[in-house]
Amino acid sequence: MTTAARSPGAADLPTLTSRRALRRAAARRCRAHGARVVGVVGELLITLGALLALFVVWQLFWTDVVAERAQDQVVQELGWARTADDAPGGGGQEPAPAVPAAPAPEEAPAETPERRDAAPVLAEQPHATTFATLAVPRWGPDYVQPISEGVTRRDVLDVLGIGHYPGTAMPGEVGNFAVAAHRVTYGKPFNRVAELQVGDPLVVQTQDAWYVYRVSSTQIVLPQEVDVIAPVPDQPDAEPTQAMITLTTCHPMFSARERFIVHGELDYWMPTDAGTPVELTGEGS
Repeated sequence: MTTAARSPGAADLPTLTSRRALRRAAARRCRAHGARVVGVVGELLITLGALLALFVVWQLFWTDVVAERAQDQVVQELGWARTADDAPGGGGQEPAPAVPAAPAPEEAPAETPERRDAAPVLAEQPHATTFATLAVPRWGPDYVQPISEGVTRRDVLDVLGIGHYPGTAMPGEVGNFAVAAHRVTYGKPFNRVAELQVGDPLVVQTQDAWYVYRVSSTQIVLPQEVDVIAPVPDQPDAEPTQAMITLTTCHPMFSARERFIVHGELDYWMPTDAGTPVELTGEGS
């Protein structure tokens, strides 16, 4: 006997309703799960954004605070270096009022301490050793930064400030005394490099001597153009005949796409026990 197909009747309605309810419940669960996933992803993105913002603050501001304190301390600990407190208007002790002196008999003018003969040259120092300072009047009377051996980031540029390219000339030596420093972050010693003008003094101090260089040119180059620190800049095969200085830093601001280069030539040197260059005291202005 053949059983005819039976169409859904009233008895089947509870089953169909249950299936629809299950499907609706499953859909609601999927939507709820999706909402939870979206919520979690959103929270992660917000957290990541906050962390990135904190990293930017740390990179651009806090590294400056920490590095500037450390670099000032390095200069102070040298013992022989002129510090920012010694600059006119600095935080050092006020000079005693001048006492009028009795007129002195006419004498021959005193010999200038500025010397243009062969300068004393310090031997190249061990890595990360601070051996000199740089003062740049154009950047303010209290700008004094340590110069240390090497140009590695972790233990020189990020910590000590200005680094000396190993193998290039030392201060006062015939050849090219080449240094590097950050333009932003970590104390940003060369932040205002683009303000320098031809003729500006760049004053290097070691324990025994001052070396007063003057800016001769500036240029912007690609990172691979390393001939700028050759003994004769941009002429790697030439024999040097004068003492020069080269400052290198990243360009443009907040980028390492190019390098900003400043070249200078030694004007004169003088022993540290002969006084302070007039470029730093303001007496020559």
